[in-house]
Amino acid sequence: MNRYFIAAAVLAFLVGLAHSVLGEKLIFRRLREGGLVPTNGGKVLDQGHVRILLASWHVLPVFGWGIASILLWLSLHSSGSSLTAFIEGAVAISMLCGSFLVFIGTKARHPGWVGLLGVAVLVWLGGVGS
Repeated sequence: MNRYFIAAAVLAFLVGLAHSVLGEKLIFRRLREGGLVPTNGGKVLDQGHVRILLASWHVLPVFGWGIASILLWLSLHSSGSSLTAFIEGAVAISMLCGSFLVFIGTKARHPGWVGLLGVAVLVWLGGVGS
């Protein structure tokens, strides 16, 4: 069992959960006008833009949870094969790039970059140790 992959999976799940919950609390509740799906974009966004913003916001945690499930599977089935190495590399690089984008885009003010970097490092360590 690869403990680095398990830790990376848990961290990826928690980052996704925090993203979704805090986004609802800090952003989307202000854009709702009584319905489940927010539609009030003020003077800047029309209703369709607000709806796709909500969908785009919440699809990221879904993808993160999918990656977390892949990491859990890898923690039990890491074989050192070229396919496993490819998956490890793809996940680590994706998380590293995501971390970089959040870091640059928010001038390091958003803590999400730390969580994504943590996942990338844990996956890399898990791959090196397997």
